[in-house]
Amino acid sequence: MISLIIVKICYKLKKDLIDLMKYYKDLTIIIITFKSDEIIYKFIDNIPKKIKIIVVENSKNFELKKKLEKKYKNVQVYLRKNLGVSSSLNYAAKKTKTNYFLHLSPDLKVDYKDIKVFFKYAKKINDDFCALGPRFLNTKKKGHIQIDKKLKYGKIDSIHGSYMFINKKRFDEINGWDDKIFLYFEETDYSYRGKKLGLNSYQINSIKTKTIDTTVKINNENEKRNWLNLLVWHFIWSKFYTNKKKFGFIFSFIIFLPIIIRILFRLSLYSIFYDKKKLVKYIFRLSGLYNSIIGNNSYLRLKDIKN
Repeated sequence: MISLIIVKICYKLKKDLIDLMKYYKDLTIIIITFKSDEIIYKFIDNIPKKIKIIVVENSKNFELKKKLEKKYKNVQVYLRKNLGVSSSLNYAAKKTKTNYFLHLSPDLKVDYKDIKVFFKYAKKINDDFCALGPRFLNTKKKGHIQIDKKLKYGKIDSIHGSYMFINKKRFDEINGWDDKIFLYFEETDYSYRGKKLGLNSYQINSIKTKTIDTTVKINNENEKRNWLNLLVWHFIWSKFYTNKKKFGFIFSFIIFLPIIIRILFRLSLYSIFYDKKKLVKYIFRLSGLYNSIIGNNSYLRLKDIKN
C-alpha cells in the first residue's frame, strides 16, 4: 500500500516536471531596464535556466550587455535609445519566438512555479485574453484596482504592466503597446483596445507578487528630485493622452478642467509662499498636461531636466 502511494507521488512529480519543462519551452521572459544594474543580476539568478530571457536596456550600456550574456546562456540583451517602456516591449515582442511571453519588472518578487498556473488559465480561457496577471500584495488601493480576494480569478479592466502574461498572437492582434506612451497607462490603453476586440484581462488571485526593490539607481538628491519631476510630467501627459484616445478631446478636456484649475491654484499658492520644491513639481505637472493637450509627443527625458 505504501509502495503504491510512493509510486503515485513519484509519477505525479515526474508529470508536473515534464509539464513545467514544456511550459518553459513555450515562454519568453521580457525585462525592460534602465539603470537597473544593481538588481538585474539577483533577479535573473532566480529565473529557471531553461526559460529564454530578453533584456532590453534603454541605454548604451555595453558593459551590462557583455556581462549578462557571458554569465547567463539563456539571456539575450538588446541596447536601445530610451524611447520608453512601450516601445521597448514592442521591440522585445518582435524578437520573441515563443507563443507566450511574461513581461516582468526586476523589482518584483516572483515565484516561477506560478508559470504552470498561467498556462492552466490560458487554456481554461481558450487563449481569448488580453493579459493575465497576479494579485499585488503591497500596492495602494487608490492607484491599483484589484478583484475580490474571494475569487479564484476574474475579469479586470487592466493588469498591472509590471507583471503580465501575454499570448503573442493576441498581442499582435491588439497591435501591442502604444509607442507614443513613454511611461504610465500603457497597460491601461492596451487593455482597453483588447477589450474592444473582445479580449478581456484577468487577475489570478492564487498568483501573488509584491515590490521588493527599486528599478532605477539614483545617485544623489538632485537626481532623485529630477527623476520624480520626470515621473510627474509623464504621468499627467499619459493620463490625458489615454483619456483622449478613449473619450475624445472635448470630453477629456472637460474632465481635466478641475485638474487644470487645481494646478494653477497650487502654482499661485506656492509662488506667494515660495515653496520651491512644490512649485517646481507643479510647473512640471502643468507642462506635461499642456504638451499632451496641444498634441506634443511625450518628449521629456532625464537629461533634459536642469537643476
